[in-house]
Amino acid sequence: MSDEVQPGYVRIRLDLSYDGTDFHGWAKQPGGRRTVQQEIEDALRTVTRSRQTFELTVAGRTDAGVHARGQVAHVDLPEEVWREHHEKLLKRLAGRLPKDVRVWALRPAPSGFDARFSAIWRRYAYRVTDNPGGVDPLLRGHVLWHDRPLDVDAMNEAARHLLGEHDFAAYCKKREGATTIRTLRELSLVRGEDGIITATVRADAFCHNMVRSLIGALLFVGDGHRPPEWPGQVLAARVRDSAVHVVRPHGLTLEEVGYPADELLAERSRQARNKRSLPSAGCC
Repeated sequence: MSDEVQPGYVRIRLDLSYDGTDFHGWAKQPGGRRTVQQEIEDALRTVTRSRQTFELTVAGRTDAGVHARGQVAHVDLPEEVWREHHEKLLKRLAGRLPKDVRVWALRPAPSGFDARFSAIWRRYAYRVTDNPGGVDPLLRGHVLWHDRPLDVDAMNEAARHLLGEHDFAAYCKKREGATTIRTLRELSLVRGEDGIITATVRADAFCHNMVRSLIGALLFVGDGHRPPEWPGQVLAARVRDSAVHVVRPHGLTLEEVGYPADELLAERSRQARNKRSLPSAGCC
């Protein structure tokens, strides 16, 4: 996928949200499994009365069961299709899409914009409660129940050992040819008045299962199974630890995606395509 838009096409940015409960993740899959990408592409083809499918590129490919409030995608549409349909496209999509996915904005993207590679950070929230009675039934699809009391201060202490640029191999599901080096800019937890603990996790990018693994490690600290130093020790080992559990997906929501100023979009996209390495062995 190139930053260059083909002649005769216009790149459109989409801002969207979805409840991931009944989706098998974002990306299209064989076998007819229901995905967010498939639903939006099908709706877009229908409302523009097009024979071809216009493929979406997304900022963060969420897993099955993961939600999104601030997801961003782009699609390249023929100029004539955009001219004919843009005034009513948003409303028509609202009428065609299922109620668990919404597109909130459609607009021509600045030059050099790539929803995935131009992004400089993604912010997720993971929500969990240790209420002895369980989860509010109205929130059960978005909040994890942990059946032991959690010490938020201890979890925040543990989180500080994970910040910065590291090889997060110990917290990622390895994919062939992909780097596990990431810069974790924020990892903090706050207990709300309702007792729900919200973990805010922000990084330049995330590898597969990274957020849910980090939360799994912090929960072990919070309930007293492990000391606050333990998640950092796991990180330094750079190998998967069987004690680190990948928590269930329904507590996770992609909240926001950050982009640089318009004039920096293309350069950021080029940088993001380069495979990363740490400055030197043992520095972190």
